[in-house]
Amino acid sequence: MSSLPVFTVADLEAVPSPDLPSFGNDDAYELGTIAATIIRERGLNLAVDVVLNDDLVFRAKLGTTGPGNDAWLVGKAAVARYFGVPSLLVRRRHEAAGTSFDDIADPNVDHAVMKAHGGSIPIFVDGVPIGTITTSGEADVIDHQVAADAVAAFVGRRAS
Repeated sequence: MSSLPVFTVADLEAVPSPDLPSFGNDDAYELGTIAATIIRERGLNLAVDVVLNDDLVFRAKLGTTGPGNDAWLVGKAAVARYFGVPSLLVRRRHEAAGTSFDDIADPNVDHAVMKAHGGSIPIFVDGVPIGTITTSGEADVIDHQVAADAVAAFVGRRAS
């Protein structure tokens, strides 16, 4: 990728998070392998997690990623899980409002853990949030793009 993708609040709100009829461990593995393939094809340094019902089902660390990405993976996923939207959308909404995510006074928002940066997308089954796909290692808009592209490819495979 030669230039960074740009995502506005409207762009992010226009693409709903996946709401599937079912999503199990085999699906989580398939989604993770799709993401890993995209990461390798694009020559990126990204770690990817797919979590299902608070269980880490898939993790791959590609390129120069390592233990330093773990807290980012967990923190971005916590944001997507709690707010039910991509972590980048949470960030962009705060930027658009001129507020800081760190100023949220919600007792359920653990600022020591949650990271409102792009890269995590929640996964729903029949309207219920059941997991996330999260990437970390590049600029957060690239992290988001890879996760979104992996989700789109996964949903496309299911539709065919």
